[in-house]
Amino acid sequence: MREIQDHLGKNMKILFIGYNPSLKSGETGHHYANPNNRFWKILEESGLTPRRYSHYEDFKLLLEYGYGFTNIVSRPTKSAEEITKEEYQVGRENLRRKIEEYKPKIACFVGKGVYLEYSEKKTAPWGIQGEGIVKGVIDFVAPSSSGLVRMKFEEI
Repeated sequence: MREIQDHLGKNMKILFIGYNPSLKSGETGHHYANPNNRFWKILEESGLTPRRYSHYEDFKLLLEYGYGFTNIVSRPTKSAEEITKEEYQVGRENLRRKIEEYKPKIACFVGKGVYLEYSEKKTAPWGIQGEGIVKGVIDFVAPSSSGLVRMKFEEI
């Protein structure tokens, strides 16, 4: 299973940060490729994109809207429970370097657990966090787009 390419660039509006790629993403080489993942539907329904993009078009969002993609851990797994403490430690350091280098306006953590692993905090509210980990970058905690999440779609 291969790691998938980040989509990063200067002047990003939003950097979407996931736990790690799904096995389907590892197979296709594209972010949020699992058909049960609601990421692309959420982007459209929220108004962040005017139409529903496909995971095969993930690279277009950086060019068209300034939306980037990365993960705290790069190894594809069936579930986040398979990620080791060591992988999170390395991922945390790598992610901070990426955020410091690219300075997106908003670092959007797709799942509260992703943010908690990154920040090493015990709890966090949904939405904008008090002070970003990287100065000048707004940390935003969004619900996970995984189909395993029990939250109603409208709430997400």
